[in-house]
Amino acid sequence: MTNRQTNEFPSVSELGEQGILDAMLPLLATRQATLGPGDDAGALKVEGGEVIVSVDTLVENQDFRLSWPSGFKHRAYDVGWKSIAQNVSDINAMGGVPTGAVVSLSLPGDLSVEWVKDFAAGVAAAVESLGASEMAIVGGDLGRSTEISITTTVLGECRYGKVLRSGARTGDLIAVAGRLGSAGAGLAVLESSKQWQSWNRSVRRLVDAQCRPEPPLASGPRAAEAGATSMMDISDGLLRDAERLAKSSKVNFNFNSRDLEAFKARLEPASLWLKQDSLSWVLEGGEDFGLLATFPAAAEIPEEFAVIGEVQHQPGRRSLTKIDGEVVNGSHGFDHFKTRRTI
Repeated sequence: MTNRQTNEFPSVSELGEQGILDAMLPLLATRQATLGPGDDAGALKVEGGEVIVSVDTLVENQDFRLSWPSGFKHRAYDVGWKSIAQNVSDINAMGGVPTGAVVSLSLPGDLSVEWVKDFAAGVAAAVESLGASEMAIVGGDLGRSTEISITTTVLGECRYGKVLRSGARTGDLIAVAGRLGSAGAGLAVLESSKQWQSWNRSVRRLVDAQCRPEPPLASGPRAAEAGATSMMDISDGLLRDAERLAKSSKVNFNFNSRDLEAFKARLEPASLWLKQDSLSWVLEGGEDFGLLATFPAAAEIPEEFAVIGEVQHQPGRRSLTKIDGEVVNGSHGFDHFKTRRTI
């Protein structure tokens, strides 16, 4: 037993990510916040409106490798891109528009300055290519560490009101915008022993989905304008994130397998390559940073959203996620403390 542990309390790995959140969040409420921890972004009152804020961290050998088992070298450009993509996605998931960001870099002393410049190029490219044209990088921090760690904080505003996780109601339709499973399939390819020189173009596109995800930024505000009752981004897998949304709204989610099957076709190159069922990536693969939302049945749902199920009444104490009426376990997605990667 290390000096971080005691017999009295469980370790963070024993609790898992949600258990840690459940223990922390009740202690973090502040009067200054109009919306504190628990949704994809918090909110603070400012003169004339609200600012929403979200923060995420990328850590070497936890969230990315500089060199993968496939022999693929992970560019700093891609790390910079993803540091922006995963954060603007949280603002998008609230129905908001990103307006500013600060980036903190902790770097080993022997890291080449070229890596840092390539990282900055990726940040700039993501801001432009993802459509975050109103967002400015307004500051940050530099520090020394034994591994690369990037923490990005993004600010934004909601022009059609905030869309929370807690608003889904019985009879609402469940819909997703963006990709499902592409980044998960790309991660499996990167982790494979099959060397990158033999990838075809279709496999490479899935790897790009993991390294340079493309959250559907315009879709969050459109969903808010259309009357979405709840929403979050899909970062840890459809099942895990759906369970979170259902729990926040105190409802059950029921997905239609036929609608989920439609997402498998894009993943077939990796499925054939690795001889793995692509449905597991659709259900459990995260980091595409698409949107999971619920809408009233009579709403005019934006056309880029695909309806994949329906919100059902929760008769018991626990919110459930189902496929064709059969209960599935949402814990199959990614958990920072319970999921063991081979990185």
